[in-house]
Amino acid sequence: MARMIGQPIVMKPILISQLALATVWLLTGSLAVADQDSKIVFEKQIRPILKQHCFHCHGEEEEVSAGLDLRLRRFLAQGGDSGAAIIPGDPENSLLIEVLRSGQMPEGKDKLPDQEIDLIAKWIQQGAPTARSEPETVAELDAFTEEERNWWSLQPIAAPQVPAANELTDSTNPIDRFIARSLQQSGLTFSPAADARTLIRRLQFDLTGLPPTPDEITAFTEQSKDAPESAYRSLLERLLNSPAYGERWARHWLDIAGYADSNGFDEKDVVREHAWRYRDYVIRSLNNDKPYDQFIREQLAGDEIAASLGMHANSPEEQDRARYAELLTATGFLRMAPDGSVSQNNITTRNQCVADTIKIISTTLYGMTIECAQCHNHRYDPITQADYYSLRAIFDPGFDVPRWRVPKNRLVSLQTKQQAEQAANIEKEAKKIDAERNAQQKQFIAEVLEKELAKRDEAIRDDLRVAYNSNAKQRTKEQTKLLSEHPSINKLSASSLYLYDSTYKTKHAATLKEIAARAQAIRDTKPTEEFVHAFTELANDPKAVVTTHVFFRGNPEAPKEKVLPSDLSVLASWRSTELAEFSDAVPTTGRRLAFARSVTDGRHPLLARVIVNRVWKHHFGRGLVSSAGDFGVLGERPSHPELLDWLATEFMESGWSLKALHRLILTSQTWQQSSKRSKRGDQIDPDNQLLSRQKTRRLEAEALRDALLAVTGKLNRKPFGPPIPVMPTTDGSIVVGNDTTDSAGRQTGKYIPLHGEEYRRSIYVQVRRSRPLDLLTTFDAPSMTDPNCISRPETTVSPQSLLMMNNSGMRAHARHFAQRLQNTGPPDQDSQIRTAFELCYGRKASETEIANSKNFINAQQQYYKDNPAKFENESGPAEKENASAQALALAAFCHALLSTNEFLYID
Repeated sequence: MARMIGQPIVMKPILISQLALATVWLLTGSLAVADQDSKIVFEKQIRPILKQHCFHCHGEEEEVSAGLDLRLRRFLAQGGDSGAAIIPGDPENSLLIEVLRSGQMPEGKDKLPDQEIDLIAKWIQQGAPTARSEPETVAELDAFTEEERNWWSLQPIAAPQVPAANELTDSTNPIDRFIARSLQQSGLTFSPAADARTLIRRLQFDLTGLPPTPDEITAFTEQSKDAPESAYRSLLERLLNSPAYGERWARHWLDIAGYADSNGFDEKDVVREHAWRYRDYVIRSLNNDKPYDQFIREQLAGDEIAASLGMHANSPEEQDRARYAELLTATGFLRMAPDGSVSQNNITTRNQCVADTIKIISTTLYGMTIECAQCHNHRYDPITQADYYSLRAIFDPGFDVPRWRVPKNRLVSLQTKQQAEQAANIEKEAKKIDAERNAQQKQFIAEVLEKELAKRDEAIRDDLRVAYNSNAKQRTKEQTKLLSEHPSINKLSASSLYLYDSTYKTKHAATLKEIAARAQAIRDTKPTEEFVHAFTELANDPKAVVTTHVFFRGNPEAPKEKVLPSDLSVLASWRSTELAEFSDAVPTTGRRLAFARSVTDGRHPLLARVIVNRVWKHHFGRGLVSSAGDFGVLGERPSHPELLDWLATEFMESGWSLKALHRLILTSQTWQQSSKRSKRGDQIDPDNQLLSRQKTRRLEAEALRDALLAVTGKLNRKPFGPPIPVMPTTDGSIVVGNDTTDSAGRQTGKYIPLHGEEYRRSIYVQVRRSRPLDLLTTFDAPSMTDPNCISRPETTVSPQSLLMMNNSGMRAHARHFAQRLQNTGPPDQDSQIRTAFELCYGRKASETEIANSKNFINAQQQYYKDNPAKFENESGPAEKENASAQALALAAFCHALLSTNEFLYID
């Protein structure tokens, strides 16, 4: 039997803090700590420390604290109110070292790490040198140093030459040439190629998130014996063209886009009923291999693209209407952030929604932590506070904080004029039926009223009748008093008629119900009005367009200077960062369209690098830049910088095709290697950054759930449409199911079947921020309580093992698996065991495994004969009868197979 999950992973202790390392590494690209003899210069090693800890008080603000500006070496020597901050050559008598070592500075913050203080002291000891001459005045002071401007990820993407072949590989794939060069330089080699069974399982999970069937594995293995390359390429194309490909890779994109079906923010967590259309847009775009540059432009400015093409909901051509709907849906990317204004519509919640959206944009497109500059200049990267608000200015006209639209008011109807007229005509006919019902109902009420009045004294009948028929707000005191004295008349209404007249209850109620049904049948013929969560700008007078200001320390109620829309200013030395607006082609500001075109022009340094790295990460378990969401100073440097730039260049030149990028990576010798570790490889490259082998990886949360559905035979492949709901159980778990809790949050015990919808792929399960599905979150799926998920953690914790072994949902999967074995193939125990191994692991069971499995099943069967039990359901009514001991025993065996490392991990 395969081993159970949950084996501990040995983690290396973190000896130096990330921030401390950053100050040593900052702008040098090296982790080498300066020793006593190495030259330390202000711009490269010292200024980054001061920028991180001190500039906010000593340089960036309008008032310089204590008269001391730390932005130049010369200013440190001149000093402030307390005299010179440094005495070159004499660190022990330098005021800066004194206040840092005592912890007096930075004021109100933690003391600087000793290694940083020691570095500053060594610099002073060496005479406090600079790398170059400093400007004479503050006015001449550049926002960035030369080292900051030269940061690797902010440089133009190069087109490096592919290395020559060497003895490690005869592959013509350029990826292998780059990897082979690094391996050779380190004394390593490629691992052997993985076998056919491993390759098809790895490839199918990578591209579709689903396991191959036993028949698919057998066919591929046989074809690979005679024509391995042809068989592999044929398999690759089949998977890339599968609808499951878009469902698998859309999940990766939706993580960084922050996709959710609810607004989050508070416990109400209001549902976004139409957000799923954006999810479907992403799936379709990936399946159609929409060029990535077009994919980005549509999400940033789909509405402005539609306007520039003259497309709208009432376009005369159906294809134009469909294209308009697609473009509007794409802008849902800018409506994914959590939004508290649905319940607390104030300046704080509005600003937070905007800030979260800017974070999604910057981490998705730039792979940079631009949001860190919201309150002050970025402490590590060359990003100013003004840069942050200039980026925000691109999107502010759509947010329009002063004229804020709450989520329901942002919905854009896709209904055409013709459909609206058709719906209006249908509603007019339905209202005629409503009028007929109302008249009939009034007649019934009048009849009952007269019967009730007949029971009263004749002297007050007319007064009671007048009082009852008068408008409640216009009744006199006398009429109100009279009715209160006769409650049976006062309470007479359509909803209470059955209490007065048994004839009404048996006959008249049926008459009214039939009339209402006729009206509803007519209304059901209305064309469905579809809505999208779109990002659009309100009609604007150009002179009244919302302006963007820098906020003092990020406070939206403390605006400072006005900024114009632009890209990061650090790029201005080699590309234009200004954005044109008020194009005649669109009726809106055009800012987003200008930005979308700029960022996808093929010369932007980050867009292609970031997405290529993300694709690489999902294929290898680690990016060429391991910090996929941070290409800045605190992030990791590329393990293979030339390969990264070559891939980015190739990606753009191939038409921004993601499928072409997949082909390039997946046909490489590097990707097809075995994952078997070697002693030499672990010694030289323990983290496998040089890629001398493939990495064994655990299934991601959604792939795990989908694999369970596929293996047990329950998978429903229905694509697209509204999400499958989730619900809380009585024990507080979140499972798939129709929520039947009442308004007070109490369980009603009702069960509304989903008719097989509960077995659809995980990407179609509702992403409710306050109700993440237990199975998914336990295996590291994001709950989207943050704006987005830049990179999922990879944890190995005990709740994962406990869930696989004890969760009622897992027991339900095991039951379905057992039923599949009983309903297909020969009924004998040996055949069922062999089939189970092939379905679960894609391989044949050994004779020892068969014998052990039989012993286990027989022991379980005897146990359940002695201890009868019922099957459990994750949701829905409990079973009424005990299950057979044979069925329970087979389910226990299936549960054991599904809970193993071999099922959970891919080699």
